[in-house]
Amino acid sequence: MSACILGTTRRAPLRLSARTLTRTPAPAPARTYANTTVDLAYDLTLPPKPRPEADGQSLLIAHGLFGSKQNWRSLAKGFAQKLGMPVYTVDLRNHGASPHATPHTYAAMADDLAAFMAKHDLQRVNLMGHSMGGKASMVVALTEGLNKPLRSLISVDMSAAATKLSPDFVSYIDGMLEIQDARVPSRAAADALLQKYEPSLSIRQFLLTNAVASDGVVDFRIPLRLLKLQVDNLGRFPYTPPPPVSATSPQWAGPALFIKGGESKYLNKYNIPVCQAYFPNMRLETLEGAGHWVHAEKPKEVVELVYEFVNSVDEK
Repeated sequence: MSACILGTTRRAPLRLSARTLTRTPAPAPARTYANTTVDLAYDLTLPPKPRPEADGQSLLIAHGLFGSKQNWRSLAKGFAQKLGMPVYTVDLRNHGASPHATPHTYAAMADDLAAFMAKHDLQRVNLMGHSMGGKASMVVALTEGLNKPLRSLISVDMSAAATKLSPDFVSYIDGMLEIQDARVPSRAAADALLQKYEPSLSIRQFLLTNAVASDGVVDFRIPLRLLKLQVDNLGRFPYTPPPPVSATSPQWAGPALFIKGGESKYLNKYNIPVCQAYFPNMRLETLEGAGHWVHAEKPKEVVELVYEFVNSVDEK
């Protein structure tokens, strides 16, 4: 087993085709479920020119905390163009247009992803997730009965280790709750309130992608109070790393790519060995100069890494 760390390389600009199509179902109603899978809202981006060697394959992408399929629309077009296969981007439970549900755990999100693959009859799936979506995707791979459709796994700046969750996440929820309770009239007013909780404009703009206009005031489409009660679950992981390999300490021997942002600490010298224990055939790539949102900061490089990895997978 070996892990390969690479720096950033300069690549030609990615040209996207206007023929790429996107299909989005009607938004799911904001009902709250418990202890069951939910029907995930999704976009489907079709390749302008399918590649014969990608026949039967798909790329399924799961976003991170406070994200949505909307954040991946541009990249989905890039992946579909480069890979020549359909690209599905989903809204995980309690995010985007998907239903609100308890519990908000990685096991529950993994069940949702498996149910999505079954509903859409997806086989030979290249499953990719960022941050929270990366951990949920890893649980799919490690869980017998859920991982059968998987061809490969791609985790974007997330490890398989249990870890203490950053207090920033609770602070972000508190900031959005203050905006919600204050019933501010505009996005500019919402941003002004949020500055007390987060100085970075780019992060505030990301958080405010969850804002919607409702009766002349700013509201949020994500269930903030539910997430505040459940957010501690996101520091946990439902398995313990092997050895020995067992039901509680499983391995997935399929091909796995871990993409690390060079400036991010989410994948580090302490938890990379944990990932290697779970995924003995993992490959590690580092994009220097990128932080946790590596796919937003280095989109062309991420598309190229995923393309090279997916093409290298030997299914024999």
